[in-house]
Amino acid sequence: MTKLTTEQEPQQEKVRYSDEELQEFKELILEKLKKAREDYDMLKGAVNHSSSNDTEDTSPTFKVLEEGASALSKEESGQLAARQYKFIQNLEAALIRIENKTYGICRETGKLIPKERLKIVPHATLSIEAKNDKNK
Repeated sequence: MTKLTTEQEPQQEKVRYSDEELQEFKELILEKLKKAREDYDMLKGAVNHSSSNDTEDTSPTFKVLEEGASALSKEESGQLAARQYKFIQNLEAALIRIENKTYGICRETGKLIPKERLKIVPHATLSIEAKNDKNK
């Protein structure tokens, strides 16, 4: 009977990221979360006009032209703010998954999502494979 050396042993597939790797992802997410919250506050301010002069302080001739653009801008800012808020929620959920040590595991396949993908989309819950299958 021959004993397998470590080189011959089958590679065990990783089932989760190490605590050190999770810490790296946590720092990345916290950085993105800080920026996302700043952007969200700015967009919210644009919708509420808390930090702008708007058309109230311009002459009446410009008021008619500005109202249409202002309404459109408010609507766009509102949509962007809603998307940003959802992004913030997704990042916060990713932090919870880090604490639970389930971060980076595809919710469809149960396999690890590649680090490269998580660095680009840190709140991802699907591997590219699962995402492509879902979009078919």
